Amino acid sequence: MSDAEAKLYSTARMSPLSLTYYGFCLANGNYTVRLHFAEIMFTDDNTYRSLGRRLFDVYIQGKRVLKDFNIVKKAQGAGKAHTENFTASVSNSTLEIRFYWAGKGSTGIPKRSVYGPLISAISVTSDDFKPPSPPGHHKRVVLLIVVATLVILILVFCILWWRFCLKSNNSLSKEFKDLDLKTGVFTLRQIKVATNNFNISNKIGEGGFGPVYKGILWDGTMIAVKQLSSKSKQGNREFINEIGLISALQHPYLVKLYGCCVEGDQLLLVYEYLENNSLAHALFGSEEVSLQLNWATRQKICIGIAKGLAFLHEESRIKIVHRDIKATNVLLDKELNPKISDFGLAKLDEEDNTHISTRIAGTYGYMAPEYAMHGYLTEKADVYSFGIVALEIVSGKSNTIHRPKEGTICLLDSASVLKAEGKLMELVDERLGSTFNEEEVMVMINVALLCTNATSNLRPTMSSVVSMLEGKSLVSEFVSNTSEVMDEMKLETMRQYYNQSQTLSIEWPSSSSSVDHYPLYPNSSLETNRLKDSM
Repeated sequence: MSDAEAKLYSTARMSPLSLTYYGFCLANGNYTVRLHFAEIMFTDDNTYRSLGRRLFDVYIQGKRVLKDFNIVKKAQGAGKAHTENFTASVSNSTLEIRFYWAGKGSTGIPKRSVYGPLISAISVTSDDFKPPSPPGHHKRVVLLIVVATLVILILVFCILWWRFCLKSNNSLSKEFKDLDLKTGVFTLRQIKVATNNFNISNKIGEGGFGPVYKGILWDGTMIAVKQLSSKSKQGNREFINEIGLISALQHPYLVKLYGCCVEGDQLLLVYEYLENNSLAHALFGSEEVSLQLNWATRQKICIGIAKGLAFLHEESRIKIVHRDIKATNVLLDKELNPKISDFGLAKLDEEDNTHISTRIAGTYGYMAPEYAMHGYLTEKADVYSFGIVALEIVSGKSNTIHRPKEGTICLLDSASVLKAEGKLMELVDERLGSTFNEEEVMVMINVALLCTNATSNLRPTMSSVVSMLEGKSLVSEFVSNTSEVMDEMKLETMRQYYNQSQTLSIEWPSSSSSVDHYPLYPNSSLETNRLKDSM
């Protein structure tokens, strides 16, 4: 056997039940059909593979020409070539050759699905004449068949993709239509034009559920576009939640939502563009990207955040608990005015509820103890988070700082120790030098400590916080309820629980974390199903 013949019989087509071959566009007449066989699945040695036996029938033009055909028997051994020749008559331009397993032979040796008909090659030649064809005719026919096949495959793919997208977004579209939106709706084309088709040069950050792009609308308005993934159930839920809540809210210290887009598999939120990124970026970023915030600016930012939260908790028609107040979720506009953003985890706080038992969602290090431990949620959880942010504004440091030799240092713990030692001024950011009002600094620190009281009902309301920060009322005396304050052992237990839990992955913010992410959709806001959500 030549090398070419050996290569011909080294592979084969096989099926557990049936193989059918068609020859189309043949000239009518007689043809010689040569069927090339070689048993390559079974062997002649003493192994388990030698026990297999293959029997099948062969039909040409609907007529059975071989019955209970056994390749090994005809070829006198496995791995040997054997050819069967037949004459076939073509009368309708089509030749049909079928190989069919009739239920005989081995079915499980050496493994299932190798027992059906097997064919190495088929050759068909005309006995009467050479079919006439103009130059290039055969190539054109083949080209037409290939093109037609590709078109059919593309159509099938498009139909399947369309049905998948329709199914994936059906529930989301229904929820979206049910919303009483107080905002605009953009088309995907408009947003693509604004962002230059989501050009990488316009990418300004990456959140947990997708990238954020800068864009310019047709009227020159700068926008920030948050692009969410439609495949994430949590992303869909937060997408609807954020649109439903923030579209109904308008306040100078809340980020403004211009509109949204739900089209195909695209879920997009369109916000006002804020030139100075986030408060975390300004405070904790590298020297190249951080801003030199003087004391007056820091105080303005702190008061602005407090006013935004006071609006959510007490002044808005719908009372809202944000649940994820932190430096990365406070954006700064051109004039360094703060804007609270990212309402994907926010909860409605109904007035007749004393608290909400909910799944834990947020960023560890900013969550109030009663919420982190028990899922007990009130607006006082936001007050606690605000207290942490206020300490960060004063110190210029993230709440949780990782130091190789000293381990994890909590800014709140440091403030408590310094208060006991009467050294609270040591918290002040060294970058401020001596250009700050010491009395105003002490007011902000003491207000922050009041807000971070371990006992929730001893924390002030946000309207009281605004009044104290603006000097309109005196700072209340810090009171510690020792029966409810967690000791260090309980705090360490809580930390270990969150570090080891496989169902919750929560960000430990540091001086370098989060600052490279545009905070419209931070990747640290993750949820667990530890407690049933009552909303």
